[in-house]
Amino acid sequence: MTNVIPEDERAARLRGQAEALRAVKAAADERDRIIADAQAAVEHAAVRAARLGASRNRIREEAGVSPRTLYDWLAKAGLPVRPKRPKGAKGEAP
Repeated sequence: MTNVIPEDERAARLRGQAEALRAVKAAADERDRIIADAQAAVEHAAVRAARLGASRNRIREEAGVSPRTLYDWLAKAGLPVRPKRPKGAKGEAP
């Protein structure tokens, strides 16, 4: 029968925990890479659709993004985007 010294057991458990944390970090890094790749593909498709003349509202709905995100993508791609309306200007007569 083997006597396990408490310090050895504790060290083994800490090594196991460290390995588990490394595995979680690797999985999180992979998840972040997959999401970034998918978002880049959606952005590319949205810009391409806008260049082909698709409705920007429809593009936004299909992409599942906010108007701000879509217009940021379009502006970054060099497509014309109207300036943002000033606060409080909605519904006001000129």
